[in-house]
Amino acid sequence: MVELLIKNGLIVTMDKDRRIIAEGSIAIDEGRIVSVKKGSTTKSKPEEMIDARGKIVMPGLICSHTHLYGMLLRAAPLRIEPPTDFSQILQRVWWPMDEAMTKEDAYASALISCLEFIKTGTTLFADTFSGPNALPGVLDRISAAVEQSGMRGIISFEATERHTHAEGARGTKENERFILKAKKERKHRVHGMFSIHASFTVSDELFRYVRELASRYKVPLTIHVSEGLCDLYHNYERYGKRTVERLQDAEVLGPDVVLAHCVHVNDEELAIIKKTGAKVAHNPMSNMLNAVGVAPVVKMLNMGISVGLGNDGYIFDGFENIRAAFLLHKIGLRDPRAISAMEALEMATIKGAELYGLENELGSIEPGKLADLIIVNPKRAPTPIVPESVIGHLVNTASGNDVETVIVGGNILMRDRKMLSMEEEEVIKTSRKSAEKLWQKLGAIKKR
Repeated sequence: MVELLIKNGLIVTMDKDRRIIAEGSIAIDEGRIVSVKKGSTTKSKPEEMIDARGKIVMPGLICSHTHLYGMLLRAAPLRIEPPTDFSQILQRVWWPMDEAMTKEDAYASALISCLEFIKTGTTLFADTFSGPNALPGVLDRISAAVEQSGMRGIISFEATERHTHAEGARGTKENERFILKAKKERKHRVHGMFSIHASFTVSDELFRYVRELASRYKVPLTIHVSEGLCDLYHNYERYGKRTVERLQDAEVLGPDVVLAHCVHVNDEELAIIKKTGAKVAHNPMSNMLNAVGVAPVVKMLNMGISVGLGNDGYIFDGFENIRAAFLLHKIGLRDPRAISAMEALEMATIKGAELYGLENELGSIEPGKLADLIIVNPKRAPTPIVPESVIGHLVNTASGNDVETVIVGGNILMRDRKMLSMEEEEVIKTSRKSAEKLWQKLGAIKKR
């Protein structure tokens, strides 16, 4: 039995051989890919069929690091002195927002973020939420939004000891509670993980405690690492060590750890990351926005460090982030060979899956894997779409607006640009209502 057959498409598999199949077909049954081949013949008549002639079929994009609640800050007219560096961005923008967030704000931001993700081709994301006044239970509200959307999410609360040690314990407890709940309820599309804000807001004691919990529950652990110089300076001044060195000495690092950013890391720290098997979530557009610098991603790739692609709560269109990664390192190194189009695409697909130990389930189009796929309509492309040019088109030409159909676990969430899993107008209405209240709290706008 075949529930869904996608036929006649130009298939970008992202499998180990990076095969590209012209006029190929993908058979899907019970949420998984049954076959991937040239031609469209099947032994049995499929229950549903999509003709992808003239279109590109590829794995759903994976966002390796995001902050869903950042969506509510978009274009906010904050009445603050312009920040001069990253530490001031945190203190004047993000931390006041964190403390203003409610459970319903978290729900609204997750809804609108999932909508934008789906409409631009992302099918899985890893999120860290930070809002101490939304505890406990905030991850349940975020999970509800993700479940409603039909996409996949790995969610967490960002533990920090910014104010007190008790604050870090409460954040960690929220993660532990949700991880246990998700496992008990056997959630298939939403999972939990542990999250630590950054080494300049966390003690070694919390590092070790969260590390032990992540190992106990066999879930990922993520932490912001050397995004801005404030992180590096803090560790030098307090501990006489660089950031990654401190993480190693605290026995935090391992194959289940995802380090977000890693902008200000040197060769010795990269060697530690490689040796421990830790992985990196690169956020090029956010790094440019916050003017923190250019992460040494080319060195990471050359060393065999797994690097995925995130948005850090900024631009949710995965294709824009792919293009940014493709371009940023060329100018950073003044070398047009720095990153290839295929390497940029890998970071948003199979490498993103590797970051969270999901490479056997997601990130490529292969028999046995979960059927998380997108169909891209390249009708605006000015030049031919052929196997030899398709990767270049996806990286240089495509945008999220070219995503026509989105499938997660064999379920069609969007078809011909029409959302099937969410009421788009209602989601936007909910988001705007929540954002307006939040902006009023932040003094960005006056009450009406």
